[in-house]
Amino acid sequence: MSERRPKKTGLMSEDERNAYHAQKMAKKKAAREKILATKTKERGLIIVHTGKGKGKSTAAFGMVFRAIGHGFNIGIVQFVKGKWGTGERDVLEKFPDQVSIKAMGEGFTWDTQDRARDIAAAKSAWEEAKKMIADKSKKMVLLDELNICLRYDYLDILEVVEVLKNKPHDTHVIVTGRNAKEELIEIADLVTEMTQVKHPFRDGVKAQAGIEF
Repeated sequence: MSERRPKKTGLMSEDERNAYHAQKMAKKKAAREKILATKTKERGLIIVHTGKGKGKSTAAFGMVFRAIGHGFNIGIVQFVKGKWGTGERDVLEKFPDQVSIKAMGEGFTWDTQDRARDIAAAKSAWEEAKKMIADKSKKMVLLDELNICLRYDYLDILEVVEVLKNKPHDTHVIVTGRNAKEELIEIADLVTEMTQVKHPFRDGVKAQAGIEF
């Protein structure tokens, strides 16, 4: 005997719709739990936030704030925005026992207009980043806007990849910035591309506290 097909939801009574919904969600829950039961690994991840849309650093700092709540020790190196005052930095400085911040950048390349100076700043920031990544007491390291330095070849992408591939097993490393290189995407565990749909800058709205910084 064939299985009886349910009525169309529009023809059901409210009680029938509720019962149908509960049955449907129970099946989804069982399927979800079956999938989750196969996910048993736990290790530090290489995470990349890239793309032209806004929110790459914002999302990364959101992960940092979440990690603080779990008691993690965290290292942060800002490769570009170092000279900017940011709300994130003001908040994170209230957790000196958990968070180490190195604001190493001097602004975007069009700010300095000095390639040699930009390269020196990037290399200095990378040295700090390597120390943080090697420090096994740090559970998470954020390399904010590293992708910009890699895009302009201020740093050797092969060296960066090698360091990230050989990071401590349990350390999460987050890299942000537009135009992530393929070599970095290839070794990453999680890559998110922010896509811009609309931006107020196009309507003449300037960068604002609490939104951009």
